[in-house]
Amino acid sequence: MLKMRMHWLQMKLLRSKCKLQYVSIQHGNSQIVHWMYFLNHHKNQPTSPLNMRSLVSLMGAAMALNAAASSAIAASIPLMVEPDLPRFRKTPSGVKIQEVVEGSGLEANNGDLVEFNYVCRRSNGYFVYSTVDQFGGESQPVVLPLGEGKIITGLEEVIVGMKPGGKRRALVPPAVGYVDLSLGPQPQEFGPRRSLISHANEPLVFEVQLLKIKSCSAGLC
Repeated sequence: MLKMRMHWLQMKLLRSKCKLQYVSIQHGNSQIVHWMYFLNHHKNQPTSPLNMRSLVSLMGAAMALNAAASSAIAASIPLMVEPDLPRFRKTPSGVKIQEVVEGSGLEANNGDLVEFNYVCRRSNGYFVYSTVDQFGGESQPVVLPLGEGKIITGLEEVIVGMKPGGKRRALVPPAVGYVDLSLGPQPQEFGPRRSLISHANEPLVFEVQLLKIKSCSAGLC
């Protein structure tokens, strides 16, 4: 149908001595033609009421052809289906937490000694620090107690309730982040530590994997 319309429009152009410029777009196995409405009379062609009617007719045909081509493209593009990802939950302090992997076993509680890996990024996705080497895969897990003022408050909210093997992703506001530069976790190396602290006044994204729990709250420390 589209090909027949193109042929009809080309015949109209020849009869009216007008020129219609267009661009051709290849989409999949079908060729769709988008017409650009550059209708130019020849310099020596006098303008008459008949020619004006032809011009309006050609413009209408070109617009209809463009609409048909756009519809053909839209029909060939599959609908996007959002992935089934867990939603964030928000704590009273403003920390947004997403459960990625639940884990198994006992839950971490205040008073427990926890071992975990983490990746820290800025809210725009810019990498800041990770305890896992992204090239070699070696890790330097952090071991810190919960509920003793050793960890930034926002990250404690993330870890409490996690099970070994579990993973969580969280957006931590600066008000419950590195308000005290003595709080952990922090890199041991000077350069990465300075990079982390330089972003202390902005929201930070943490991806945490809990490795082990020494359940001191249950008397197992």
